[in-house]
Amino acid sequence: MTTMTSERPPIHPPTLIGSSATVVWRNLIHIKRMPEMLLDVTIQPVMFVLLFAYVFGGSINPPGDASYKEFLLPGIMVQTIIFSSAIVAMGLTNDLQKGIVDRLKSLPISRQSVLVGRSISSLIHSSIGIAVMSVTGLLIGWRIRDGFVDGVLAYLLMLLFGFSMIWLGIWIGSLLRTVESVQGFMFTVMFPLTFVANTFAPTEGMPSWLRFVAEWNPVSALTQATRELWGNAAQAPDSAAWPLEHAVLVSLLWPVVLTAIFAPLAVRAFRQRSQN
Repeated sequence: MTTMTSERPPIHPPTLIGSSATVVWRNLIHIKRMPEMLLDVTIQPVMFVLLFAYVFGGSINPPGDASYKEFLLPGIMVQTIIFSSAIVAMGLTNDLQKGIVDRLKSLPISRQSVLVGRSISSLIHSSIGIAVMSVTGLLIGWRIRDGFVDGVLAYLLMLLFGFSMIWLGIWIGSLLRTVESVQGFMFTVMFPLTFVANTFAPTEGMPSWLRFVAEWNPVSALTQATRELWGNAAQAPDSAAWPLEHAVLVSLLWPVVLTAIFAPLAVRAFRQRSQN
């Protein structure tokens, strides 16, 4: 008499997409339990909008017929998406420092899912700030004037650029050992990058050497592209640098270049750090 034995079906580890989604969900639950983590993309951007629009706006004359409020909103939104690199850097360093990455490594998931999940959740985090500022802008008079398609394209350009900057954040977050050191380094780099640009004031009034730096700054190209797509500013003048004259094209190229540079560095640094 033969006995029949039942075999258990093989257990397959989750795919990269599935494990990345789990990491994203874990990070979003963390935000839900600590809503104060959203202050930097909710209260702070609104304060920037109101401060610049009503305190400094009267002394800054944007080019063309646009009001300063319409000139300002794209700049502040771009600044917020650029700072997504600092958010992911501090979050990753915190996970490495507290051993959370080691716990995730003990699970049958892809190692890359830790980085993919962290980058997507950080992009969602920054997108909340963009949505809050869009609503704030509508309340104070900002409008998207060049149609639905161009309006969506401008948002997509910001998200694409933000995704490329996240790799910079992952690289720095893997290199530095404490959240405090990461915060100090990233803010030291991000503030000049976003202020030495056309984010808050036109570049025409800057000294010639500073104007050259500002107009070749990738942040300026992205800001000019969003203004043009939203109908918040005219084309760059003939005296502007080449990146501003071709702002949309340059804003598509920069994320490719930045990702090609920082993604390999970030993955290598993360592997070395997580093995220590």
